[in-house]
Amino acid sequence: MNIGHKITELRKQNNPPPPHYAQEVGVSREMIGRYERGEVMPSIEVAKKIADALEVSLDYLAGGAQKSAVDKQTLKLMHDIEDLEPAIKDKLLYLANAVIRDAKTKRAYAH
Repeated sequence: MNIGHKITELRKQNNPPPPHYAQEVGVSREMIGRYERGEVMPSIEVAKKIADALEVSLDYLAGGAQKSAVDKQTLKLMHDIEDLEPAIKDKLLYLANAVIRDAKTKRAYAH
């Protein structure tokens, strides 16, 4: 899926009003339409503003990430974890890994 299709898909999912969305990104509605139709590619700066407005990572919007689920809250949590003392960070990561492992195991045996 190209960036234009992703922008369209995400805009429809988030459903911001077109004038507000374009204003937030700092371009005209016509330009947003051109991005969505794939007529032109947004600059890195504009793509970052579009990703922020649609609450996804720039990596996802550009096609590098498979999931858009790495939302701003998750990214903030990741940054907060990085700022913790190493001992606390290790405990938190151990706990998170255990929860994820258990969820994957449960899902594997459910099928």
